[in-house]
Amino acid sequence: MLERNPGTRLDLEWVSRTRVNTQAVLRRAQQIQGIRLPKDQWKAAWLLKALSCIDLTTLSGDDTQSNVHRLCLKALQPIREDLLQQLHMDCPVTTGAVCVYPSRVCDAVKTLREANSTLPVASVATGFPAGQTPLSVRLDEVRLAVADGATEIDIVINRTLALGEQWEALYQELVQFREACAHAHMKAILAVGELGTFTSVYRASLVCMMAGSDFIKTSTGKEPVNATIPVAVVMSRAIRDYYIITGHKVGFKPAGGIRTADDALLWLVLVKEELGGAWITPELFRIGASSLLADIERQLYRHVTGKYAAFHELPLA
Repeated sequence: MLERNPGTRLDLEWVSRTRVNTQAVLRRAQQIQGIRLPKDQWKAAWLLKALSCIDLTTLSGDDTQSNVHRLCLKALQPIREDLLQQLHMDCPVTTGAVCVYPSRVCDAVKTLREANSTLPVASVATGFPAGQTPLSVRLDEVRLAVADGATEIDIVINRTLALGEQWEALYQELVQFREACAHAHMKAILAVGELGTFTSVYRASLVCMMAGSDFIKTSTGKEPVNATIPVAVVMSRAIRDYYIITGHKVGFKPAGGIRTADDALLWLVLVKEELGGAWITPELFRIGASSLLADIERQLYRHVTGKYAAFHELPLA
């Protein structure tokens, strides 16, 4: 990981004076969506980069030790060995992290330690996905996940505070979450589909970064509207502005509804266009996904063989 974002004091003047031009955001989003995606060997290279930035996720009510074990093994070897050889990849390829509920952190840590892997274990916390449990309970959940070995914590912000523009109260909560995370990196989930306006998204992004978030993340994946290109433009601009003012780089994580290889390529293009090539690394860019990996593997198989795989030709996740 890169140097962590230490945060800053809450600059309410900066937060409150911000106004986002909706039409300008929509025009920029349309421009990005019109950019031609890479083809052939360039597409394969970009797909491998996208793969390395995936937070491979399972957040189901029926999660068990065995399916978390399988998830970790898939994260450690997401692409078949023979495909990697034909792609001339000499170094190991893994996903960016695995992401699980706090109760399953121990299972993930155990599997990865037995495999002698340092792959990060991320855990959602703070009353995911609604964030409506008491603050003390949310803080305890963060501490327990960290104690069990999570090195990244995806916290959900209190949307009630954001919608009420109670920025001081939101900042103070986030500072406490940051402290509870200790050595673990904090990824703040805005749940953009519930914030109402682009201006609210930008302001909430700033407050999260000022409080010390190492990443800002679009969604829990449980809202009706999750990661969209216009919202990503707004959040990327907030990250860029924060970097210009403070010199601290904050990561970006879209999540929710990203299922195809072309979706992943579009998100990489957006980050490169808005933040620059320095952000296209697992240290500063993650994609929250559970089903995306399967389509990336299908596309790489097609690149190598010239045909789409039959069902039996690709391993189950």
